[in-house]
Amino acid sequence: MAPPAKTFTRDEVREHTTEDSLWCVIDSIVYDLSEFVLAHPGGESVLHQVAGQDATTAFYNLHRQEVITKYADLAIGTIEGEKPQVIVPQPGDLSPVPYAEPLWLVQHFKNPYYSDSHRRLQKALREFTDKHLLPEAQECETTGRHISQDMIDLMSKKGILHMRLGPGKHLHGVDLLDGAVKGEEFDYFHDLIVAQEFSRTMTRGFQDGNMAGMTIGLTAVLNFAKDEAWKKTIADSVFSGKKKLCLAITEAFAGSDVAGLRTTAERTPDGKHFIVNGTKKWITNGTFCDYFVTGVRTGKGLSVLLIERGEGVETKPIKTSYSPAAGTSYVTFDNVKVPVENLLGEENKGIHVILSNFNHERWTMACGSIRVSRMIVEECLKWANQRLVFGKRLIDQPVIRQKLAKMISLVEANQSWLETVTYQMCHMPYKLQAQHLAGPIGLLKMSITRTAHELADEAVQIWGGRGLTQTGMGKHIEMFHRTYKFDSILGGAEEILGDLGVRQAVKNFPKAML
Repeated sequence: MAPPAKTFTRDEVREHTTEDSLWCVIDSIVYDLSEFVLAHPGGESVLHQVAGQDATTAFYNLHRQEVITKYADLAIGTIEGEKPQVIVPQPGDLSPVPYAEPLWLVQHFKNPYYSDSHRRLQKALREFTDKHLLPEAQECETTGRHISQDMIDLMSKKGILHMRLGPGKHLHGVDLLDGAVKGEEFDYFHDLIVAQEFSRTMTRGFQDGNMAGMTIGLTAVLNFAKDEAWKKTIADSVFSGKKKLCLAITEAFAGSDVAGLRTTAERTPDGKHFIVNGTKKWITNGTFCDYFVTGVRTGKGLSVLLIERGEGVETKPIKTSYSPAAGTSYVTFDNVKVPVENLLGEENKGIHVILSNFNHERWTMACGSIRVSRMIVEECLKWANQRLVFGKRLIDQPVIRQKLAKMISLVEANQSWLETVTYQMCHMPYKLQAQHLAGPIGLLKMSITRTAHELADEAVQIWGGRGLTQTGMGKHIEMFHRTYKFDSILGGAEEILGDLGVRQAVKNFPKAML
């Protein structure tokens, strides 16, 4: 919102220093704080210190830009002959901060992977996220409520729910963000853009609460359901937003060790149903889901069933270190009757369904994690340029520049590796992806979550006490430091994925080299 057109001289501002008439200047804009003095969260004495003065440096040493936007109605004019210098991003804008955007979005940088359709989709998603998703994400993250049905309906209408599943026939003929991209041309780079733009809300709990269960679970239905009509019924109900779906694999006794699942499914004497008994733990979105894509033991091996919420299915919320908005749950199956038609893939061969489904899940998590890490780099660069310590900006201290250099290098290296893997995904059918990319994706995810560990540590050191505070300037740093470990555990722990990558490499090691 533009400031009022009225202008003042700095001498006029200096005349307003009393409690009844207290003005100050921030970035050439004049603010009347007279009625705000007693309401100021930092106490009235802070405002008396800048009465009648230019408070630009003091303000930005204490506050984020969003604070001044929140209180824009206190602006009464501008300083005569001056214009504001601080850039205020508008919905959909790219950040002008160096390394705040992937290099393919930076002017003068070329990239062979992205076309005009990728750029159109990125622009449309950035605007959608800034205008619609961000306000809801921030509110849900704070209150812990689940994503609203209105937001789900809007995302369904815009084709966003369809896009979350990646490329495929489910996108053909669907209107995607008012024609930003055609479903038939949607590839894994479009998929990457969706994952990265949505992660920019910097609300880790809501990020998972925003239909992450569908993203990692519905792919198993699309790829392994045998009956086309049944598959379409399930997919349509989820894509419409009327039904919610999650992936239920992990148990208290079986995390990364998927083969250790204890939930059982036994056929009824007539062979028409499975009777499922067991529990699942840490199931994302489970508290509000209607369908559970569930790993079970069926005697001779593992199988995967789609289980609908009903008699015998109970969910309880699990309190974790991120927001309840994620809907993390403990799920109990007590003699649940499931039609055999709900079997995904072959009976006793469900391990193939589970493992192949992991690739897209892990890759999606890698996309989001590295984008959030980039946001942390941006926050640290901005803070280092505005924070004054011992009479100097932080950026003027060599030790801070070294920290930033490491952070930038790690983010850029992992983004480049991510794009290389994504290119392979675009040129491999689903079956070959499961065969050849499980190891590289595992190593990539491990590398990205190790990067997050390094960035979380360095960012808190740069931000100091503000990096430990859930509100105010350092809120994104605190959130990242508190929640980055989710990505290093969910979808397979770092150690398991690193071992997977090396074992796959050794399996293909040429004997002639021994």
